[in-house]
Amino acid sequence: MGINKTGILIFAGLLIGIRVHAQDQKYIPIGHTKYKDTILVTHPDTTFDKDIFDVIGSIFGESKKPGKVDSVTSKPVISIIPAIGYTLQTGLAGTISGNVIFRLAPDTRISTITVNPAYTQNKQVIIPIQSNIWSKNNKYDFIGDFRFYKYPQSSFGLGSNSDRDNENPLVYSFFRFHETVLRNVTGNFYAGLGYIFDDRWNMYEKGQLNGKVSDYERYGPVSHAISTGITFSGLYDSRDNPINASRGFYSSLQYRDNYTFLGSTTAWRSLIVDVRKYFRFPESSDNVLAFWSYDWLVLHGRPAYLDLPATGHDPSFTTGRGYIQGRFRGAQMVYLESEYRFKIMRNGLLGGVAFVNGESFSAAPGTALQTMQPGFGAGLRVKLNKVSKTNIAIDYGFGREGSKGLFINVGEVF
Repeated sequence: MGINKTGILIFAGLLIGIRVHAQDQKYIPIGHTKYKDTILVTHPDTTFDKDIFDVIGSIFGESKKPGKVDSVTSKPVISIIPAIGYTLQTGLAGTISGNVIFRLAPDTRISTITVNPAYTQNKQVIIPIQSNIWSKNNKYDFIGDFRFYKYPQSSFGLGSNSDRDNENPLVYSFFRFHETVLRNVTGNFYAGLGYIFDDRWNMYEKGQLNGKVSDYERYGPVSHAISTGITFSGLYDSRDNPINASRGFYSSLQYRDNYTFLGSTTAWRSLIVDVRKYFRFPESSDNVLAFWSYDWLVLHGRPAYLDLPATGHDPSFTTGRGYIQGRFRGAQMVYLESEYRFKIMRNGLLGGVAFVNGESFSAAPGTALQTMQPGFGAGLRVKLNKVSKTNIAIDYGFGREGSKGLFINVGEVF
């Protein structure tokens, strides 16, 4: 449901299948690391990691064997977790987070399909479907991103100097079809092509709540906009675990070119550079110091207002903890974040994080970057699955102008 201003998430215990593996909603990354996809959860001492399912089993008197290396096969493993949420942006919301994981061959990396539909009190419909399918021998990776939204959402104007008092509720429907094919080039490096199609219709503004003329109106409102074209992507990934990395390096670059002859409303180009680095700190501990840079730049042309880079509109909707989704928007986005992750309980059931971030946006295309706006906060991590190291992330963040709120995610933020 994106980034929340305030909220609470309540999980219902509906588990499907003999083995249930809850995975991050982000893509499983690409590359041949020197570590396996699966995680060895036994430790040198006699204390074994525990997760929510161990706790549930102990309540019902089920005995569990110590953790061991998971063995995902071609037989699909299904996870379904219903939830009820509340945010100022959505009101009450019901959602079902589900995924399927499998391997196409014994030595192939884990493939995933995730579906997370939601319906909210504000009559918002959110249906994202993401897939990451690895071919035999990990030669090819097929990445899909399909979404449908009927999604009223507020904008606050262009640039990172925009004022929160300029809130302007926008209404639109949205359909996305993205498919990318990447091929191994050498070692941990992959490259390839993709096709993208984004369609927004029934777009209109309700007007700024303070009665002033909005940046949406100044920019050039349209009721229907299509952005479609070709992507060129490169990626390097040496992380030890794509879901919850403790060491390694990740870097991806995506160049997007939208063409009018393919149906795009306007021709425009953009570049996204995503870089992440992970250290154990101290080296002898399980604690992790992580860094993230996410830069999203319009290189040419004039995209529709809602196609511009914005807070919380990265693929996993996690940039900008401390601010509501869409708080800042502009033609250029520079984003930096650091997070320290540490254990609270020795068995790994409960952990904590502290984070700080900063984001800078320009206004319309051709304008300069504005002030870097800070965000910071802390949170808890509850182990949802000890084998995949998937956590439920519960964070409370703060930003400028009194912005603050609760942010909940399945899986790490980055």
